[in-house]
Amino acid sequence: MTTPMPPQRTATLADAPAIAALMRASVLELFPRFYDERQTASAAVHVARIDLQLIEDGTYFVHEADGEIVACGGWSRRNKMHAGGSEAADDARPLDPATEPARVRAMFVRGDWTRRGLGRAILESSRLAAKAEGFTSLTLTATMAGVPLYRSFGFTEVGRVMVTTPDGVDILNAVMARGID
Repeated sequence: MTTPMPPQRTATLADAPAIAALMRASVLELFPRFYDERQTASAAVHVARIDLQLIEDGTYFVHEADGEIVACGGWSRRNKMHAGGSEAADDARPLDPATEPARVRAMFVRGDWTRRGLGRAILESSRLAAKAEGFTSLTLTATMAGVPLYRSFGFTEVGRVMVTTPDGVDILNAVMARGID
């Protein structure tokens, strides 16, 4: 018997504690397949950090099953490229939909809910919302754990970047892009 897909909704600030817990649990469960123990531990602290701006902007989605958030992610009309604690001076700068791609950001799924279409559903909601605001393309910085999902959704890898966490740990990421059709 197939479990039905839990409903998706826009995240609220009240969801923040549950989202933060999901992000950390997802990293601890899924990252060891792609990263070593030190990288996983650092990512659980520095990559799995909630960005309240996404929630405040209304561009962040969650799937909830039996009262628990089991997947989260979204998109941004702002310049920040990836999750984590490091901040650049222009992270909050609004993007120009005519010349810049919208950002896909902070995608996390609980380990026991992977490969059920939740990430794809969030990506589709993000694509449609960004398209409605006039964006013509999407970009993201993916951890290696997320690359298979993004490839299956039509993203192509355009480069690799090493992200150094505040505690000095290097984590390989893929920069990916796709058009909005």
